[in-house]
Amino acid sequence: MSDDVVIWHNPRCSKSRQTLALLKENGVEPTVVEYLKTPPDAGEIKRVRGLLGLETRAMMRTKEAVYKELGLKEADDAALVDAMAENPILIERPVVIKGDKAALGRPPEATLDIL
Repeated sequence: MSDDVVIWHNPRCSKSRQTLALLKENGVEPTVVEYLKTPPDAGEIKRVRGLLGLETRAMMRTKEAVYKELGLKEADDAALVDAMAENPILIERPVVIKGDKAALGRPPEATLDIL
C-alpha cells in the first residue's frame, strides 16, 4: 500500500475545502478523489471504515434525505455500506487516507494526526 495521501473530497463542502487547504498548507499534495463523481465501491468503503476505526453509521451523513428515503435507520452494516456505495452523498466528508491510516476531516485538523 502506498503512503500517498488521498482525500475523498466534495468541493461544495466547506469542511472538505478547509481540509484540502490545510493539507496543502502542511506541504501535502493529496490525490483528490471527488467521490460524488467517482464513488468508492463497497469493498473500499469497508476498508476505509476499518482504517477509520468507526462503526459504519458513524461515517454516514444520516441527515441526508436519501438516508430517510431508504429507511436506513434500522439497516444492518452490509445494507449501510451498500447504500453508501450506491448513494455516495451518504458518505461523511472529507475522508483523508494515508497508507493504513484514515481520518475524517471533522474538524479538518483531525487529519493531521495521520500524516
